[in-house]
Amino acid sequence: MTAVESHEERTVPDHPRWYGALAGVLAALVALIFGELVEAISDSIPGLVLGMGEWILDITPGRAAREGIENLGSNAKGSLLPGITIVALLLAALLGDLARRRSIWFSVAGFAVFGLLGGFTTARNPQSPAFASWFWAIVAAGLGVATLVLLLTRMHRPTRLAGVLEDPRDPRATRRAFLSWSAGAGAVAVTGLAVADRVEGRSAAEIARGELDVSDFGATTSVPGASPVAVPDPITPGSFDEIDGIGRFITPNDTFYRIDTALSVPQVDPDSWSLSFTGMVDNPYTLTFEEILAMDLEEQVVTLSCVSNEVGGGLVGTATWLGVPITTLLERAGVQDGAEQFVGRSVDDWTAGFPLDVLDDGRNAMLAVAMNGEPLPIIHGFPARLVVAGLYGYVSAVKWIEEINLNTWDGFNGYWVPRGWSKLGPIKTMSRIDVPRHRTDIPAGPTAVAGVAWSPPRGIQRVELEFNVDDGWHECEIAAPGTDETWVQWKYEWDAPPGEHVLRVRAIDGDGELQPLGPKSVAPDGAEGWHVHQVRAT
Repeated sequence: MTAVESHEERTVPDHPRWYGALAGVLAALVALIFGELVEAISDSIPGLVLGMGEWILDITPGRAAREGIENLGSNAKGSLLPGITIVALLLAALLGDLARRRSIWFSVAGFAVFGLLGGFTTARNPQSPAFASWFWAIVAAGLGVATLVLLLTRMHRPTRLAGVLEDPRDPRATRRAFLSWSAGAGAVAVTGLAVADRVEGRSAAEIARGELDVSDFGATTSVPGASPVAVPDPITPGSFDEIDGIGRFITPNDTFYRIDTALSVPQVDPDSWSLSFTGMVDNPYTLTFEEILAMDLEEQVVTLSCVSNEVGGGLVGTATWLGVPITTLLERAGVQDGAEQFVGRSVDDWTAGFPLDVLDDGRNAMLAVAMNGEPLPIIHGFPARLVVAGLYGYVSAVKWIEEINLNTWDGFNGYWVPRGWSKLGPIKTMSRIDVPRHRTDIPAGPTAVAGVAWSPPRGIQRVELEFNVDDGWHECEIAAPGTDETWVQWKYEWDAPPGEHVLRVRAIDGDGELQPLGPKSVAPDGAEGWHVHQVRAT
């Protein structure tokens, strides 16, 4: 046998296929967890998985985006990041197997692509410094390659001694070496994840928010019976809050719905934040957070709803908002002739636009800095966000806002419009049965049927309830606290006879228009239909 033949024979791998796959997976874990460590240390650089997720969200076609929201709702984003991680590990396993069977250069090239893609996706985040994002992504990919090479050399033992490769055919020695080093790589990955979790302290945004006292804000109240910057009582006077299971008139901050495209909640330091007024204005200017707090702020109770809210769904809530009217801010900017669209842009580059003339009908529209008696929660837009009565959030409710731009109607489309959603987003009249729950048993006899209805800014004139088809409609009692811009609570004292019953609810808005019967899906401009519950009285 020649020296060349001996060399080839001794370098042909005869290990189980999963050895290479395991090496690739562990190498990818080291790289990904290093990215998580960078994200934990920095307030602005996203991890590799997060950066990829943000990019995927931006390039998702409109139909897929609509279906994701309709089918997964607020869980759509939560399932995206684990999915990206699983796909990355599967690809890394394939690269590891290719390196075991053919050449390590397949894996080097694959991890290089990972690094370039990671640098691109993290650097494109508007809050992330480009150079640092590219640098740390490439370092992460390099660590992955180094880990893979280390594990594969433990498997093949390609150390030269007098020009001859060491014999790799001792199964105990190679198995022991490979598995030992693999365990070490796994320990490094687990340790890195623990360190990332440990070092991820409070962000500058969290620290600044914790130091704010809403009572120091320049607040006045224009809400009848409300006290400025006061945390609402658990039960709002005059409401039906005492009915167990009904949607509270004021939705607590920790249960208020959240729908946005941010995979990682922006951490905005108010000391370095500012709001710019640009576009078709005579006097472009910039406001700091301190300047906003020094203004005469107003307190308003407004109901917000997501366009993705199904009939009977929970993507709706009412809060007491504190802020400065948008019209006040625009007076200083000076609106130019021809301006037709109000566009808001967030720090993560999400945009929404609505017709400028909706601000002329007297509805409440504000730049809000507080919610239910406390500074805006970070997940709800701290330090400032838009609140516009009567418009779905996808065309108006810009959180973490940093720019207000006036434009023509055709000159700009907000984030969701090119993805197939309507450019106009007025909130539709809707009503919901909260109690009794759907498909439950109730005692026969007197029982309260209750829920909420909303149609901002038109308001709710009447709510009607039907207990069985063709059994007639019954007018419900409406609680006192509601306004045209909030939902109202309603109830009906029902003497339930024994048997199966189908309850339907409908509302009539302040203009006398009946809630649409539907059914209609949420896309492209909101659901329509009468909410139905089935109950059995025993």
